[in-house]
Amino acid sequence: MKIGCPSEVKEQEFRVGLTPEAAQEAVLRGHQVLVQSGAGEGSGFADDEYRAVGATLLPDAPAVYAEAELIIKVKEPQTAERAMLRKGQILFAYLHLAPDPQQTRELLDSGVTAIAYETVTGARGGLPLLAPMSEVAGRLAPQVGSWALQKANGGSGVLLGGVPGVRPGRTVIIGGGVVGAAAARVAVGMGANVTVLDRSLDRLNYLDDVFMGTLNTQYATANALNELLADADLVIGAVLVPGATTPRLVGRDQLGLMKRGSVLVDVAVDQGGCFETSRPTTHQDSIYEVDGIVHYCVANMPGAVARTSTRALGNATLPYLLALAGKGWRAATAADPHLRAGLAMHEGKLTSAPVGEAQGIPTLRPEDLLEI
Repeated sequence: MKIGCPSEVKEQEFRVGLTPEAAQEAVLRGHQVLVQSGAGEGSGFADDEYRAVGATLLPDAPAVYAEAELIIKVKEPQTAERAMLRKGQILFAYLHLAPDPQQTRELLDSGVTAIAYETVTGARGGLPLLAPMSEVAGRLAPQVGSWALQKANGGSGVLLGGVPGVRPGRTVIIGGGVVGAAAARVAVGMGANVTVLDRSLDRLNYLDDVFMGTLNTQYATANALNELLADADLVIGAVLVPGATTPRLVGRDQLGLMKRGSVLVDVAVDQGGCFETSRPTTHQDSIYEVDGIVHYCVANMPGAVARTSTRALGNATLPYLLALAGKGWRAATAADPHLRAGLAMHEGKLTSAPVGEAQGIPTLRPEDLLEI
């Protein structure tokens, strides 16, 4: 199969969908790998590294899209990219369709078969293609939150770790999953006072055991959240509903409970965001203020550490990529229910129930599509 890897064009996105190591694995299995010249530069991979493992370099994105049978990307295709997709082609990437009706409509119109990283499931549970980027974003969240708290950035001037004689900053993490646990690890390491909110007692027990009393856990209720907001210096939104729009957990009226100069970091903004006042920002222009509260809402946080993120993502996607290329999308998804969970659409038919529910579009079960 011809596997195509174009350059990412989303603003300030430095990752690449295919590492040279992954390209080599595909070539060794008899596939033709087509890489847009310069696609790996943002992650530190030179064109010569791809050539050395047998990949073919093409001059631009139209050339890649025209030849490739399977397109592997990182972020959802932008408007110009969607126009290059076609019926019979496979798209394998993060899509985050639920809050993006325009993308959904244009992908359906293209006839492409789209498989979303973020809804592929794991044999042991979880979301294995989302987890590495959730881990990266979670670890970044306290770092960027600490930066946003600096007075020069509009923050309150609180140092999260404090100093002897001055209490540390108070960090509230909403959601104790992969993002929340990773954020807690870094925030605790920075010396912050950390509280994690979640509605799973099993998860709260797990975090309490793992962190051995170095953080606080609290069952998530509206009252508990309001009490914590009033004293928080940094709030990290780390809630995910697989494939669906993220629930809004903090309304604009609740910003009035918070201290001026406090910071909200919304890790879920690419799925609609945890906060009512969230809107996507970029690494170049990452923060804004609403009612005296600083918001950091970069929609592709892992892109800031592109080399680490690309390698982590490449390790996770490679087995699925090889299955799709080796068997074709139909046989691969029929054989693997976990990969099948990622099937979002095929030839104008939507197969993602959460997206259909969010946008009022009729959906077809993947099993019905595959007649299994």
